Amino acid sequence: MPPHSVPDTRSETPAIPAELERPQLLEMYRYLRLTRVLEERLVALYRQSKVIGGLFRSLGQEGESVASAYALERGRHRDILSPLIRNLGSMLVMGAKPIEILRQYMAKAESPTGGRELNVHFNDLEKGYLGQISHLGDMVPVMAGITLTFKMRGELRVGLVYVGDGATSTGSFHEGLNFAAVQRCPLVVIAEYNHWAYSTPPEKQFAVKDLADKAKGYGIHAVTVDGNDVLAVYAATRYAVERARRGKGVHFIEVKTYRRKGHAEHDDQSYQPKEEIERWAVQNDPVDRYVKQLVANGWAEESELAEIDRAAKDEIDQATDACVNEPLPQPETALPGVYAHPPAAERLWFRGL
Repeated sequence: MPPHSVPDTRSETPAIPAELERPQLLEMYRYLRLTRVLEERLVALYRQSKVIGGLFRSLGQEGESVASAYALERGRHRDILSPLIRNLGSMLVMGAKPIEILRQYMAKAESPTGGRELNVHFNDLEKGYLGQISHLGDMVPVMAGITLTFKMRGELRVGLVYVGDGATSTGSFHEGLNFAAVQRCPLVVIAEYNHWAYSTPPEKQFAVKDLADKAKGYGIHAVTVDGNDVLAVYAATRYAVERARRGKGVHFIEVKTYRRKGHAEHDDQSYQPKEEIERWAVQNDPVDRYVKQLVANGWAEESELAEIDRAAKDEIDQATDACVNEPLPQPETALPGVYAHPPAAERLWFRGL
């Protein structure tokens, strides 16, 4: 695929993977819509100066996050994933609640991290997601280590980790990938070819045509799929997950997609051609494509989808109303639970006494 091009999907004949039925198809749509509505609400809060720090959108990439996470076995002591900043949809699939996301972005005292961290930098290992750190590529060796423990304990569990095209240029990505390949870890790597590593286009950071070529050099089974085709991503990930669960080692899935917003909400996208953004929005929006598939193939009625839309908006409205006016954490809560409890004198000084 030439750089920055939109995949031609006119000849595709969509098919439901055998294990999916109408309730699952509609559930995936709910997660897609919930992701988009939640992020739109966060934009509104950001513009009201209620979001602390940056706001990172997944506009145009919701499909691959939801579909790949949906292919995992969810629940306590099941599969685990490590999302990136734009994989909000995957966290919702695994059980993260919109109110948790809202509280995190607004740094509320009742957020999962008590206001210490922001956006999607938090964990819930019971639900199956491990929060990222900011150093891109570093979660690949972390997830390699976690999945190695699955193998050593004989647990039929799989790990999934997301990386962007920029992260595939980092040393930790290659070291982690090689280690996971040699150890035959039950790991699935989702590589998002979204055409921009912050403001750097692909042709200025690597010479290969496909990210999958990087993985093949380590003896890893690697495929490339249309990242804005929800069912294609689900089918590819489901196959990879089951393959990893059978002890076949690492599986690498490159998803061709596009980041339609800047690196963060404050980024004016001056480096991205406007016509390119518009072309992807009109021709290849993952939510619009999925709706067309559902309706055209008789898998869902428009009225069903409209009801899901209303329910998603109501859920986000209720979550926002419940937490928008909650307090920020008290200053002294920044002291304990770090490396050691501070001396009493320092605690008094911090409180201004």
